[in-house]
Amino acid sequence: MAPLRSRRLIPPLLLGMLTLASSAIADEAALVVVMHAGAGIETLTRDQVINIFLGRFRKLPNGHLAIPIDQDSDHPMKAEFYRRLVGKNPAEIRAYWARLIFSGKTAPPREAKSEEQMIEWLMTQPGAIGYLPTDRLREPLKAVFTLDQ
Repeated sequence: MAPLRSRRLIPPLLLGMLTLASSAIADEAALVVVMHAGAGIETLTRDQVINIFLGRFRKLPNGHLAIPIDQDSDHPMKAEFYRRLVGKNPAEIRAYWARLIFSGKTAPPREAKSEEQMIEWLMTQPGAIGYLPTDRLREPLKAVFTLDQ
């Protein structure tokens, strides 16, 4: 009986750990959508950010190619970003992209394997756009949109 009982505890424990990780991000600094300061973009609207990250727009307002970058699928910041941006959980975002990929209409954002890789891509790729907690923002990156809790 003991092994069966411990198996029943695993999903609630995992859910609790994910909730704590997500809460830790929510309690931290606000999430900001960031780009290289030299990209020529001062600010973006919520609709523009949604359209870029959901594959509806592939161009920035200045006409340059937009390269949206997500955190890794398992990173709690990705879940928090989409919850704040469009009110969707990771499963809903995966289903959304599965439909679009199947239809051949667009491709999902690139996924950085780490926060450091995202920062590197943002610093070196023109048109790259990602998201970070405000306390990770550094030169030459700049916030173009803030996601409130």
